Amino acid sequence: MTRPVYELKAELFKTLGHPVRIRVLEVLRAGASNVADIAEAVGVGGSTLSQHLTTLRRSGVVDSHRDGSTVIYQVTVPRVFELLEVGRQILTTSLENDQEVLADLGRMSYEA
Repeated sequence: MTRPVYELKAELFKTLGHPVRIRVLEVLRAGASNVADIAEAVGVGGSTLSQHLTTLRRSGVVDSHRDGSTVIYQVTVPRVFELLEVGRQILTTSLENDQEVLADLGRMSYEA
């Protein structure tokens, strides 16, 4: 039995729903990278990074290959960067709206 598309979408968003995974994708936006360089850029230890890379690989968003003893990761679905950009735009709009509300609150006077 085929799973409904909405469940598959939810699974994708769950995969992307961790700050370390988002940061890994941001690092890989510049191109393929080895595990040591990703770990340094993201600021997490090897086993933690390995778990997140495995999750991204299982979802099909990234892939890996060996170059000697070095494991290289790359994004297999470049459109994921469009998704991250849309997320940034949504956050930007939300924060701009929050600033407007804060400015309105700052102009209010609470005189008794």
